[in-house]
Amino acid sequence: MASGDSVLKQTMQAIEEKEIDTSRRLRVGLIGTGWIAEAHVKEYLKFPDVDIVALADLIPGKAERFYRKYGVDVDKVHLYPDHKSMLANEQLDAVSVCTYNVTHAECAIDALKAGVNVLLEKPFTVTLQEAVDVMRAEKESGKLLSIGFQPRMDPNMQQIKKIVSSGALGEVYYIQTGGGRRRGIPNNTFIEKKTAGIGALGDIGCYSLDMVLNAIGYPKPLTVSGYTSNFFGTNPLYSGPDQTHTAEENAARFSVDDFAAAFIRLEGGVILDFRISWAMHLDTPGDTVILGKKGALRIPSTECWNGTVGGEMTLYTDTAGLQTETKIPILRAPKPLFEMKLRSFLDAIKEGKSAPVPSSQILYNQAIIDGIERSAQLGREIEIDIPEI
Repeated sequence: MASGDSVLKQTMQAIEEKEIDTSRRLRVGLIGTGWIAEAHVKEYLKFPDVDIVALADLIPGKAERFYRKYGVDVDKVHLYPDHKSMLANEQLDAVSVCTYNVTHAECAIDALKAGVNVLLEKPFTVTLQEAVDVMRAEKESGKLLSIGFQPRMDPNMQQIKKIVSSGALGEVYYIQTGGGRRRGIPNNTFIEKKTAGIGALGDIGCYSLDMVLNAIGYPKPLTVSGYTSNFFGTNPLYSGPDQTHTAEENAARFSVDDFAAAFIRLEGGVILDFRISWAMHLDTPGDTVILGKKGALRIPSTECWNGTVGGEMTLYTDTAGLQTETKIPILRAPKPLFEMKLRSFLDAIKEGKSAPVPSSQILYNQAIIDGIERSAQLGREIEIDIPEI
């Protein structure tokens, strides 16, 4: 059995700097120019091998305001009223899909069919069937599809996977995970079913699920018993106002989940106990805990699920008959996680590598989210049936 100290040494690996090859430039377009697109364009503008050549948005004038705000080269960029016209008129190497959740599938499928590599923001899609449809388009196109999970770039998240893979925990049999916010309901398009499709489940729940599922090798989900509620989002006392709506108006618009919980059975006999929140009368529903037959790992929760761990992790093992606890120090990422997410996507395109966050894994993540939604609606446990791709 690996000791806590040896596991710690295995996980403390430096991330090497990589020089960017500028001999091949990539023509990039953005589909959607809202809040999350701002994070994309800020990072793309840092890269010496990227030309942002096209922006598409359904709202008149929005794309123009966007490129003026962020200094995109006005002599090179073309503006389009929708993604279809952009794909029809541009020769693109890649697009970032930064649209409403409910249009993720349509935009990704159209881009893949046009022969363009896709970085698709989270959540993957709203439903499992949409995810399957996107993956079928990916398979037919032969193009790269990566899902926008920047926590994968965090060395602390990678450390969790290394600890599990090292064998220090032995066979994993139970996981408790989730987290969320005491008060953290977003506004705008996040809170309406017609645009978001799902709420806290898709916004931050997908990250929490990925943290533990990736660590244990993404086993297939078999059954789920799910629960969702929106007691806070539909209450003006908690929903709050924004720039265009009063608290009462936001409460009336709110039509997605602000809390979700589930009990999930995974292939290999692993039990996953999950909960996620945008709002509740509690600072956290608990730390993430991974229990194995040889050891256990405690991962402190964060204040708002910001893409990393909430503090030093603790590895619990027995060594020479003694119960031992090893603290795993926090590692600092060499660069912003969002920058690393985009750079890894671009490098994969240029070097012919596989997707940094492959759809084949996030399909299972989406199947769980879809299962929680359906189970909650039915009020009972359901089996998860994933179609062939």
